[in-house]
Order: sequence, then structure tokens, then C-alpha cells
Amino acid sequence: MRKIVLDTETTGLSPEHGHRIVELAAIEIDGWEITQNRLHRYFNPEREVDEGAAEVHGLTLERLINEPTFDFFAHEFAEFIRDAELIIHNAPFDLAFLNAEFERTGLPPVESFCASVTDTLVMARRQNPGKKNNLNALCERYGVDYSQRTLHGALLDTELLAEVYLKLYKRELH
Repeated sequence: MRKIVLDTETTGLSPEHGHRIVELAAIEIDGWEITQNRLHRYFNPEREVDEGAAEVHGLTLERLINEPTFDFFAHEFAEFIRDAELIIHNAPFDLAFLNAEFERTGLPPVESFCASVTDTLVMARRQNPGKKNNLNALCERYGVDYSQRTLHGALLDTELLAEVYLKLYKRELH
């Protein structure tokens, strides 16, 4: 089955409080190989980016003001993930934001487009109980070079997560 590894960056922590997606990246894994089939977009969130969020990813409203809003991209993204298994680290967080954006555009929930969702945080906790399982810790544990990761960024984080996922999955088989 086709797999799509994805990540988002947001204006804050809660779509219920009006926070929005400011960056989205999705990378395809097909036949256990990371392909060059990918989507990466920045979005105008039409609101300020919380200071704490900007410290994490470095994106501000000033930087994003001329980007399109998410609704211009929603249908393209829905088609990209159609019938694929989504691979997401801390899936409930990203899904809550994606579903809030889909709802704004009149689309059904993300889960209605994809075949399934796999949460790599759940996988990592199962394999490494009691240990840190954030992306940096997993990269270190599984020998994935994350030296370029000075800030969170959806594209780089997705590339790293794709490599980590393949290693996690192989360990799940044993």
C-alpha cells in the first residue's frame, strides 16, 4: 500500500482556539522506498503566529502574508493522500489541524480520503517504553542524521520521519 508521511507546522497548539496550519509537507513511500513524489506548501494563516510557535519553526505572519490560504490547496492535498496510509508522528495533533482546515473548505475529514493512519509516536513508545520518543531522540536512536534540524520545518521533519518510520517498521516485524 502507498504510504504518505506528513507533518504540519501551526500558529499554535489548538485548532479549537482558531490556530491554523502554516506549513504542510507530505512525502510518498512506495514499495518501502522514499520516492520523489511529494507536496510542500506554506500558507497564510490569516492570523498572528503565537510567539512560542514562531520560536519552534521560525515562521511569522510577515513571512507568510503573501502565501495562499489552505483552502487553495485542500483538494490537491486530499487527492494526494487518497487511499494511502498516512504516517504521522503524534497523529492526533496533525489530524485535528487538518480536519479543522478541511471543515473550513467544506471537505469531509481527512480520514475519509486515506486508507488508514499510523502514529509513529505510538510505535516508538511501544518499542522504547519509558524513553524519549520525540523526532530528535528517534533520529539519534536509529542513526538518522538530523544535524540540519535547527528549527522544526515540515519538509525536513517529514524527510527525517520517513527514514525513522522505515526503521521502526522493520523493528515491528521482528
